[in-house]
Amino acid sequence: MPAPHMRFTKTTLTQPLLLTFILALPIHAISSEQETATPTLPPLQQPLYKPLIERYILDELKLLRQQHQELRTEIAETLASAKLEMSDRSIRYAADTTNIIFYIITAAASILVMLGWRSIRDIKDNIESTTANKVAELTLEYENRLNALEISLKERSEQIVMAQKKISDSNLIHSLWMRAALEKSLHEKINIYNQILEVRQNDVEALTYKADALLDLDEDSWALSLTDMAIEQDDSNALAYWQRACAHAKLKQYEKAINDIQYAIERSPALKNELANESYFEGLRDYDDFKKLYTHQK
Repeated sequence: MPAPHMRFTKTTLTQPLLLTFILALPIHAISSEQETATPTLPPLQQPLYKPLIERYILDELKLLRQQHQELRTEIAETLASAKLEMSDRSIRYAADTTNIIFYIITAAASILVMLGWRSIRDIKDNIESTTANKVAELTLEYENRLNALEISLKERSEQIVMAQKKISDSNLIHSLWMRAALEKSLHEKINIYNQILEVRQNDVEALTYKADALLDLDEDSWALSLTDMAIEQDDSNALAYWQRACAHAKLKQYEKAINDIQYAIERSPALKNELANESYFEGLRDYDDFKKLYTHQK
């Protein structure tokens, strides 16, 4: 805690002198020094946020893996605790039931002996056989219950693991789509679409966007096969028909292209607005069927 009286140091004594010296300088000298001291920054060649986004995605993936590992550990501990508790209850219940049955049989045997209905040996044999049968029945019954419970817990754990895997795959695919939206290189976009297809096979959107990138690279036949696969998976996807029409148009299969355009517009009328902007349809401008679509769109 500082002392109540004022402490003077070398810094506090020199500050007023320095301020007086600065105020005494001419204004034009200070402004000229500021102009000469101002650095010129080079122009930015590429956006600065891309490394931050990649770092964010990597952190999110790391967090998902950690959460997945923690969830698996919790599930394993919960299953072990449930099995142990169920086993303890079963053994305790079986022991209590056996004791009660033994007491009942003993009381009944005592009554029979007192009344003289059976000999002690017959009663003993009867008690032993009855007790053994009851214990065997109870053991078999609880074994069946434990097996059913174990199967149910196993199925439940598999469902939880599958659900967690689906969530993890969905997050991974979402991050890949974000990377694809920011990527400028067509080859790198195709690599990202391939990663999406490795996680989720026959993804219609990934197939369609990959076909679009291949059309820009003049891989028309490959793009056509991908659009065919996308339509086989979902024949109501308008964008897949549109991309296939682009592929047919580049391959000069104009009638097929016009048919695919009609299918696409039937499923998504908003695509009519893109007819005039699609450069791949330049070869279709002279066809009457295409003119009808274009005129109707106007």
